[in-house]
Amino acid sequence: MLKTTHLALAVLLPLTAQPQDRKKGGQRPAGTSPVTPLDIGDRTGFESIFDGTLNGWDGDPAHWRVENGAIVGESTKERPLQRNTFLIWRGGEPKDFELKLDFKINSTNSGVQYRSQEATDVGKWVLKGYQADIDFTNIHTGQIYEERGRGFLALRGQAALVEEDKKSRVIANLKDNADLKGAVRINDWNTLHIIARGNVLIQVLNGQLTAVAVDDDTKGRALQGLIGFQLHVGPPMRAEFRNIYLKKL
Repeated sequence: MLKTTHLALAVLLPLTAQPQDRKKGGQRPAGTSPVTPLDIGDRTGFESIFDGTLNGWDGDPAHWRVENGAIVGESTKERPLQRNTFLIWRGGEPKDFELKLDFKINSTNSGVQYRSQEATDVGKWVLKGYQADIDFTNIHTGQIYEERGRGFLALRGQAALVEEDKKSRVIANLKDNADLKGAVRINDWNTLHIIARGNVLIQVLNGQLTAVAVDDDTKGRALQGLIGFQLHVGPPMRAEFRNIYLKKL
């Protein structure tokens, strides 16, 4: 079995590296690049899982709707939340995949759930599992969190190893948290890219690598599950999601 660090490299490298054109002697031709330039809007090989309606999605109709080409989750003073509620995609429970979407929020907290399960013991439309965290104060946006589970797995700017029956351990710093914080657009659209392959989770926000988790906790991790969006308990808020595309690996 591959060691954890080798596994992480084996997963990360094929996501970015492209075959190099080599001259005899192993040299790359002058002026060429070994990788394709970054295009955060690229959806090549992806399929849309949002057709402009809530077909295929399941959530509390009092809080979720479609407006101006986006999925909108909203709580108000007249319709407050008693607990976190989720809009769940019913198109499957992907294992290895890439997910790309745009989001924005105007208050409080939200998140994108993946490889998650329903917490039916808590109530209807409740998910537990991996979450790409989003918060309006921009303290946690971009980190890997586990809703109703092990909590913080990899903070923004960290690559972390989640060990059996232990807390996460930082194995590398990706970029300064202050720099990554500055890449988040407050009260405006942001592009999120989630990659889940094996036990490696990767989150990219507006083209910046924000968090990586290698989940070696065989009892706590999930290798497949549901995708969903969170509307968080607390003050009135609005969360919007659009351009939602999935690619199964």
